[in-house]
Amino acid sequence: MSKDTYPSGLQEAPPKDRRKMRRIIAEDPDWFLNIVPNLSDLCLESIMKNLEEKPIFEELTPIQKDLIHKRLSPSLPLHVTANLISDGVYWKRSCKQRWDLCDVSHYGHSWKRMFFERHMENIIELFIPNVTEPKTVLEMVPYCKDYVKRLDISQLLLPIKEPQKVEEDNDSESASDNEPDTPSMDHFDFGILLDKLTSLEELHLVYRVKQCGMNFEWKMFEMTDRDCEALANALKSCKTLKLFRLHQSHIEDKKCRLLVKYLLDHPSLRELDFSYNLIGDSGARAIGKLLTRSKLQILNMCDNDIRDTGAKAIAHALSKNVTLLSLNLCRNRVRDEGGQAIGKALLNNNTLRHLHLGSNVVTGLTAIALSEVLARNDTLKSINLSCNNLGEMGGKALEEAMCHNTSITACDIRLTEVDDQIVSSINQVIWTNKSLEEEKQSKEKKTN
Repeated sequence: MSKDTYPSGLQEAPPKDRRKMRRIIAEDPDWFLNIVPNLSDLCLESIMKNLEEKPIFEELTPIQKDLIHKRLSPSLPLHVTANLISDGVYWKRSCKQRWDLCDVSHYGHSWKRMFFERHMENIIELFIPNVTEPKTVLEMVPYCKDYVKRLDISQLLLPIKEPQKVEEDNDSESASDNEPDTPSMDHFDFGILLDKLTSLEELHLVYRVKQCGMNFEWKMFEMTDRDCEALANALKSCKTLKLFRLHQSHIEDKKCRLLVKYLLDHPSLRELDFSYNLIGDSGARAIGKLLTRSKLQILNMCDNDIRDTGAKAIAHALSKNVTLLSLNLCRNRVRDEGGQAIGKALLNNNTLRHLHLGSNVVTGLTAIALSEVLARNDTLKSINLSCNNLGEMGGKALEEAMCHNTSITACDIRLTEVDDQIVSSINQVIWTNKSLEEEKQSKEKKTN
């Protein structure tokens, strides 16, 4: 086309000038053509924004689900995500956003399990009786019941104490009449929860208040009778429970007996830990009864107040028991009468593998009774008599017995007044037994 064909005064613009005549006006000043998202990405963004109203997560492909796992906001309400988002990156992001330390290996390598267990633990640990609504806990059950296998409760709060008004002496009687009613519970009531957690296998409890500061009171570190009865009923209703640990909570004989009463014939309980409490002989007798009416495999009564009578009750049950694998009576007040009873019981027991009698008050007489066991029993794997006054007589008895033993792979007799040469001789036998055990296990692995 020649320039004569253009209207008067107009000429064909050079190519450079013609490009300047076109403009794309964008609402986003940072927009330009090469960052236009794919339609599929836009669709996924829309799905994430409307997930609460239109939960179509299960209809997506695995690749699309993975993208949503990485982008979905961890702040979405649990009633949307709990039963919709499977275990994976989303729950990992949710855990790391909420807690600084996240070791998933403690939760069966399941991020979803970690989230719901720690979330439920936080709710219980911050629950204030008569202030926090029980529905705060109960509304979580439908979402977490299939994932909560362990609860580790490190504190339990008391009801808020109402400040008392200062009254004149002549009004003291009327003031006492107007006192507020006592709270319905002294701590969190596990009766409203445990029977609903159908996958719960472990429960770790300690009745205390962390960081109480200047508000310290002894009742912050103990469970009441009302707490104990509620907990006992809850334990009975939790048919899946395998491990129950209640420590550092000032549990004495009365509470121990009540708890054991509801644990008799429990279908799944395998480990019981009442360590660091105040349980004496009466409570130990109840424990002995439990050994005859349960399938316990591990019993930990460390650091209580059990003496000879209680130890003899446990020994009597031990002589008939066929399930217990580990017994820990460390840091009690057992003397030779109780220690000898345990030794005698083990002559008829072919199940127990680990015995801990350290830090009691036993002497060489108990060591002699146990030496008979070491010479005849090939089931026991470890024995701990440390921090007892066994003396030369006890040491020689153990040394002679170990010469005929091939099963013991751990024997702790530190701080027992036993001659160093005898300790060295026993350790040599232990080393030999360990080597034989390792060789045996190695052959079994190759065979399998």
